[in-house]
Amino acid sequence: MTSLEERQENRRRAMLDEGIALLGGAGAGALGVRAVCRATGITERYFYEAFGTRDGFAQAVFDDVSDRAQEALVGAVRGAANPAEMSTAAVAAFVELVIDNPDAGRVLLLAPYREAALSERGLGRMPDFFAVVAGAMPSHVDETTRRLVSIGLVGALTSLFTEYLSGRLDVTREQLVAHCVRLVATAPTRFIG
Repeated sequence: MTSLEERQENRRRAMLDEGIALLGGAGAGALGVRAVCRATGITERYFYEAFGTRDGFAQAVFDDVSDRAQEALVGAVRGAANPAEMSTAAVAAFVELVIDNPDAGRVLLLAPYREAALSERGLGRMPDFFAVVAGAMPSHVDETTRRLVSIGLVGALTSLFTEYLSGRLDVTREQLVAHCVRLVATAPTRFIG
């Protein structure tokens, strides 16, 4: 028999997973309370206990994916032995999350544009990603350059992955990965004066 907390967490996880599928689906279906409850077999009572509102649910889904992306990047950067390895590991971790799992990728990169409840949330989480990129740069990079490069890299990578997930960037997965690795690997040195 599972404890009450385990059952609550299992229900919450099931609803979050369904939310990722609905919010990040290729057709970006409606993220409705009834749709989530019907798909998971969980009653609306448990939905409202876990998330409060539909907007609270949308935000929880986005935060779940955003947290996983940040954890993947931090883990990749932390385990790297040198800048080249760091670039490859960081891009591979991000690709695994957003390209190999396109629903999660669309939640992270497209949902803030599609879902009104997430517009501010998406912008609010950007500094978390700037910090990961800035923290991975060599120690001799000055603070101003570190900040400018991290914001530029996150913006460039966001645009590249968004276009790829939207089907508007006609390149192979391998071409995208190779380009992103080069971009990340060379950015800090290109801007040190």
